[in-house]
Amino acid sequence: MDENESISHSKWGCKYHVVFIPKCRRRTLYKALRKHLGEVFLRLASQRESRILEGHLMPDYVHMLILIPPKYAVSQVIGYIKGKSAIHLARVYGEKKRNFVGQHFWARGYFVSTVGRDETMIREYIRHQEQEDQRIEQMNLWQ
Repeated sequence: MDENESISHSKWGCKYHVVFIPKCRRRTLYKALRKHLGEVFLRLASQRESRILEGHLMPDYVHMLILIPPKYAVSQVIGYIKGKSAIHLARVYGEKKRNFVGQHFWARGYFVSTVGRDETMIREYIRHQEQEDQRIEQMNLWQ
C-alpha cells in the first residue's frame, strides 16, 4: 500500500485516522441516515481534494481513514466536513422553515492520528469496530 499522490513537484501520502461524535453523543446515526451521511462525507471530502479510504458510522460516532493533501490542514478538512454535513442534515431531516446555518449536530472536537505503516491494522479496526462494541455491550449486561 505504498501508493503516493502527487502535487506539482512533490509526492505525498498523508493519511489520517479520524473519530468524531454527535453533540452530547446522541445515538442518531441510524439506518437511512447512515447510508445518506456516508455519501455526503464522500462528496464533501472530494470538494477539499481529499479521499475517504475507509469509514464506518456507528450509532454514536464516526470512524474514517482519510487521505488529505498537504496543502490543507487536517482541521480545515474535518471542520469543513463536519460543518457542511450538519447544515445538510438540518436541511434534509430537520424543520424546513428555518435557516440552518447555525445548526450544531457534531460535538466540537475530534480525534486524529497519523497513519504510517500500520494502515492495514487501522483499516481492520474500523471495519470490525461495530462487532467489538456489540461484544462489549453483551459483556456489560452480566455486570
